[in-house]
Amino acid sequence: MNYRNDRKKEQISILGFGCMRFTKKGNSIDIDKAEQEIMAAYKAGVNYYDTAYIYTGSEVAVGEIFERNGIRDKIKIATKLPQYLVNNNSALDRYFDEQKKRLRTDYIDYYLMHMLTDLEAWENLKKNGVEEWIVKKKESGEIRNIGFSFHGNTDMFLQILNAYDWDFCQIQYNYLDEVSQAGVDGLKAAAVKGIPVIIMEPLRGGKLVDMLPDKAKDLIAQDPKKRTAAELAFRWLWNQPEVTCVLSGMNSVAMVEENCRVASEAQVGEFTKEDFDLIEGIKSAIKERVKVGCTGCGYCMPCPKGVDIPGTFYYYNEMFTEKKMSARFNYAQNVGIRKDPAFAAQCIQCGKCEKHCPQHLAIREELKKADKALRPLPFKVGINIARRFMLKK
Repeated sequence: MNYRNDRKKEQISILGFGCMRFTKKGNSIDIDKAEQEIMAAYKAGVNYYDTAYIYTGSEVAVGEIFERNGIRDKIKIATKLPQYLVNNNSALDRYFDEQKKRLRTDYIDYYLMHMLTDLEAWENLKKNGVEEWIVKKKESGEIRNIGFSFHGNTDMFLQILNAYDWDFCQIQYNYLDEVSQAGVDGLKAAAVKGIPVIIMEPLRGGKLVDMLPDKAKDLIAQDPKKRTAAELAFRWLWNQPEVTCVLSGMNSVAMVEENCRVASEAQVGEFTKEDFDLIEGIKSAIKERVKVGCTGCGYCMPCPKGVDIPGTFYYYNEMFTEKKMSARFNYAQNVGIRKDPAFAAQCIQCGKCEKHCPQHLAIREELKKADKALRPLPFKVGINIARRFMLKK
């Protein structure tokens, strides 16, 4: 297993175990199967295990497995504060204490503010005394490192990144998300500040393996190095020195063993021109399905009415390259649940964006189509309910 350092020069395995997708047995986690997978990863050198308060049953399962096998002090636990549920200072301790109990531990190695989508969420936490609370928890040793996980656009990521002296951060990043969400600019900005970056969704929830178009599969089959789709995606990430750890929701021992093999071989800078060309070919095959030829360059921004134009087109295209329901959910999560809404329906047809678009897209017309596709009535209702719940502070 290869390792990279955190801010304190402590080693983190470049492959982390994402504990959100354990196999279920009925309505509960199959604890015996999860234990086999976790222990296989542990024996192969994986020392970073990521869970969260809202991952049903996950913290309890992880705590039980680590305690039963006596390895708590040999691994690093990352879990997340459900910041969207925090309405007062006492809630910080209430959730944290419950998480320690679930995890059967008296300290958390890496503690994240879960799913920050805009700076307002962090400001609300500050109003509830989170900065003072973090200082106390660090002084007591109950929290070793503080960070945040992020869903949103690059500009907002940079604002949050610079709003506090973070020890680490977690972003969605893969070869299709290079210029969306935090993106490569966010990744490099964190590295400049010396902040380790944990990667989630390296395979887009398995979509970069299971939902590739035939043309992309053919390109991978012709790879002279005989790498699988998953291996290519992981190696693309580990080729970048700014990437500290890549999370994988491994739900079989065979998957654990294969990912650990790759993580023991992958090196920074190993990609050749031919490797990059292969990735570009795969991306092109995927993008042939897209509805709008938006590159995510952002020249159309800012919109005077706050529309997230690149974000809207990104998720609109995702409906046709992946699954409609997941694209709508991702749009609701990453664009809909912000302090200041960024819906396509806010467009006033001023045309400012089209004057700056290098692709000469009919942005105004495409935004109408995108909004209709991304927010059918049930999703409009759901987003409105979620906004009232999550933004009520």
